[in-house]
Amino acid sequence: MAVVLALSASASIGLADFLGGLFSRRLPVATVTLFSQTAGLVAVAILAVSLSATLDGRAVALGALAGMFAATGLAAYYRALSVGTMSIVAPLSACGALIPFGLALGEGERPSALALAGVLLALGGAVLASFQEHRGGGFRRVAIGLALLTAVMFGLLFYVFGKASREGGALSALLGARAGTLGALALGVAVLRPALRGGSPSLLAAIALVGVIGAAGNGLFGLAAERGFLSIVSVLVALYPVTTILLAHLVLRERLTAIQRTGVRVALGGASLVVPG
Repeated sequence: MAVVLALSASASIGLADFLGGLFSRRLPVATVTLFSQTAGLVAVAILAVSLSATLDGRAVALGALAGMFAATGLAAYYRALSVGTMSIVAPLSACGALIPFGLALGEGERPSALALAGVLLALGGAVLASFQEHRGGGFRRVAIGLALLTAVMFGLLFYVFGKASREGGALSALLGARAGTLGALALGVAVLRPALRGGSPSLLAAIALVGVIGAAGNGLFGLAAERGFLSIVSVLVALYPVTTILLAHLVLRERLTAIQRTGVRVALGGASLVVPG
């Protein structure tokens, strides 16, 4: 069940990233990010009230910390993509899953050898799938630094959020994470004052749905962390770029390179090993 939840979380987050990127072509990134994150927080709050949930204070606080890691990672990731080469930035960022993987093993988790082989194979496939051809221009040293910062922030996000879910429940962790991310992003907008522009009601409704889907993905990850090894589920969730890439290929007709196709196959093959392991 933990594996199914983690893979479902990965698919949800990948879908949210794809739709968020799609809508960012029509509206400023700051508008899409703030509106989607607000919608996600509102949806989680409504769920908590409707369930009459008892929230765990420590889990909410840890979730808020995870949300701040998420906001910092997103900011670094977008900046790295704007100044560097995507075929280098994206794979480096995907390696952030090694942080919760290593920390969880260091804390005593002992998955089977087959499961360990599967997650490492899946992560390698996700890195390969993130590679894209690049013609003209090189990468800058600052982009490498930002990509590594992204990897660290996302890795800490998965680890802290997973711990919060285990200690106080996925809903408490999710509420804290959404609040932390939105608060950090709002602070960044207040300081940097990027361009903000509204859209049609239908477009804003679609952007709100992106936030709900992203929140659902985080919630599924929290449930997976409650039920399985954090070392395993964190890597499986980190396969979300595979979903984004496949959707871009199927919906936008973006061409997959040979190395990307190989990476998708390797990632799916690795994930399939985790189930029996």
